[in-house]
Amino acid sequence: MRCFGTGSEGSLVGPPRTVGPLSIAGTTGYVSTVDDRLTPLDASFLHIEDSVSHMHIGSVGIFEGPAPRYEDLVAMVRGKLHEVPRYRQVVRRVPGDLGRPMWVDDTHFNLEYHVRHTALPGPGGEEELRRLVGRIMSQQLDRAKPLWEIWMVDGLEGGRWAMASKVHHCMVDGVSGTELLSLIMDVTPDAVVAEPRSWEPHAAPSTLSLIVRALTDMARAPFEPVGAARAAIQEGWDAAEQLLEIARGLTSMFGLMRPTPSSSLNGPIGPHRRWAWATASVEDIKEVRARLGGTFNDVVLACIASGFRELLLSRGEPTDRKVRSLVPVSIRARDERGVAVGDGQLSNRISAMFADLPVGEADPATRLRLVSEQMAGVKDSHAAVAGEALTSASGFAPPVLLALGVRFASKASQRSLNTITTNVPGPQLPLYVLGRQMLQAFPFVPLGVQMRIAVAIFSYNGQVNFGVTGDYDSAPDIAVLCRGIEKGLADLLAIA
Repeated sequence: MRCFGTGSEGSLVGPPRTVGPLSIAGTTGYVSTVDDRLTPLDASFLHIEDSVSHMHIGSVGIFEGPAPRYEDLVAMVRGKLHEVPRYRQVVRRVPGDLGRPMWVDDTHFNLEYHVRHTALPGPGGEEELRRLVGRIMSQQLDRAKPLWEIWMVDGLEGGRWAMASKVHHCMVDGVSGTELLSLIMDVTPDAVVAEPRSWEPHAAPSTLSLIVRALTDMARAPFEPVGAARAAIQEGWDAAEQLLEIARGLTSMFGLMRPTPSSSLNGPIGPHRRWAWATASVEDIKEVRARLGGTFNDVVLACIASGFRELLLSRGEPTDRKVRSLVPVSIRARDERGVAVGDGQLSNRISAMFADLPVGEADPATRLRLVSEQMAGVKDSHAAVAGEALTSASGFAPPVLLALGVRFASKASQRSLNTITTNVPGPQLPLYVLGRQMLQAFPFVPLGVQMRIAVAIFSYNGQVNFGVTGDYDSAPDIAVLCRGIEKGLADLLAIA
């Protein structure tokens, strides 16, 4: 998930790679390092996107008033752009998919196109804000432009205003996106707007130069697995242990991929979205964890299980089943955090685990215990390590096969999944934009093929906020799920 500027959920990503002009047969082109090319995982988020599954993530922040002038917000963003050059780059496809797409400078970059201004209709309540965000997130990002937008929203009741952001998932994953919050938001209300730095885009690469570069990479690619194998052998027993962990993880992953029972949670989706939220506090979740056991995330998942239980009951569907969720996890090492902006490492570093949410259990404490036991077993199975290994291995696949394979794997796997649940820890201190404090922050996560509801969690300044995305036509009742999440926590607190 990506947040401001933006999980999120800043959103801008990593610095530009080393580039320069190249003349090939009299044609001016582009020379780049291999890092200019999207990683296999980042490219997959482009390949699985279609007319109904839009792969952007985002967030919504609610701020104290009065709202700033639009011109001041644009100036603030302009003063930050030199730190996140990816926001001024576009994805360029290699002809014939001979190589993975590349990042190149947008020679027609227009900041006012990406930073937008709108207002809520009366009465300007939170329901109107949720409806507006659903419409904003329903619109696919223009592939011909940098893949991000920030919307300044005036007219929120109580003298407040909001800022909605969206960014394509191919640019950044949730954890690194959260660390980029500091680029757009400030930790003090009296921060000074930075002066913008001059910027000139590199000339657009020619079609010929893209093909030549792709062929060069293809010629080199067959030797990369050999080098990786040689390095693994040199690592000795450490490498052998890692391979054993991956093997155990693969066994666990494939065991979980059996089809789930038929449910209204799965089926065809359209291009339009509904969006709603639920709220909790960090202290309440910590109290439940301390008194009833489990981890912080176990309590969160138990509350989400409560929400899906309430939703299925309201739809008159049986609950004697489990709701299977894909749970993305960060595999970014701790020493990679806080330095990513400077060294260009802001690509996606995520893998996944699977959780069967026990919606059939009526007792809240037992539901939490079942979640805790299951997640402990999943972590011991090393499924996340296996997922990351499979993603890395795809880097050796011919790009054309990768493009086709990712789309097939996405559709096939979702016959075994009901939803996605992603949790991103955010800053536990107040943040500001142009002197205005952000009061609340809510995440947005996209839907996949056949999955009609997705849940994202973002913690901020003592809050734990849930953003629920639903297909507009088949999930008009996601507010029931949100109230069920809040009820689940209240039930656990009552027992604790």
